[in-house]
Amino acid sequence: MGHGAVAVDREEPIAVIRMNRPEARNALDARMAGELVEALDELERDDAIRCVVVTGDGKAFSAGADIREMSGLGSVDLVRSDPFSGLWNRLGSYTKPIVAALHGHVLGGGLELAMNCDLLVASDDARLGLPEINIGIIPGGGGTQRLTKAVGKHRAMEMVLTGRTIDAGEALALGLLNRVVKGDSCLEEAKALAREIASKSPLALRLAKESVNRSFEVPLHEGIDFERKNFFLLFSSRDKDEGMRAFLEKRKPTFTGR
Repeated sequence: MGHGAVAVDREEPIAVIRMNRPEARNALDARMAGELVEALDELERDDAIRCVVVTGDGKAFSAGADIREMSGLGSVDLVRSDPFSGLWNRLGSYTKPIVAALHGHVLGGGLELAMNCDLLVASDDARLGLPEINIGIIPGGGGTQRLTKAVGKHRAMEMVLTGRTIDAGEALALGLLNRVVKGDSCLEEAKALAREIASKSPLALRLAKESVNRSFEVPLHEGIDFERKNFFLLFSSRDKDEGMRAFLEKRKPTFTGR
């Protein structure tokens, strides 16, 4: 399935979404943002796909927003039609797990896209940062918020106020990444992680993701109540029966998402 600026490779039960503007280091423009939303929509409706991997073709994951496109915009233009709000909203409400496979430049909107994903795997050549301050603006896709929650106020403040980029090793030490791999094996590592996740119950995956995400939005007692309700809900599923039966019979479960 190809869209132009975005391509999708189906490898059931996972799918890989590839940003396909290598000549621009996969800079995010309105067209790419729209095609990413389209691809995400199609894969969310597809029950055969249980986990999604997002990566970029060429030498970079994404170098950020396309400055040529944005340079002519004013505040009123953005209020009337923000080219990226649809993408951020779609990622924020996505029900299936998303693994990001990062390499090369992961900057600005590219890092914001990555931080909207659920797990981050990076090659050892990755450079991550929010350099918007260098061109007189600030992150606008949740970067100041998600980075702070991931690495803490003081490290986030340094990266945002100076525009400094960090390497994959430092990002891993700060807790921004799940794992770092050498050379060109990043995508394969991300796909292997996605396949491991896809082997679990789709219902449990969805409610587990919802529960973790809720922890960033509500006080602890409300988060615990939300988790408990989801826990109870899964006891009505066939997947719960299959999972527990398989455990007792010492075999691998076959989950159906029911």
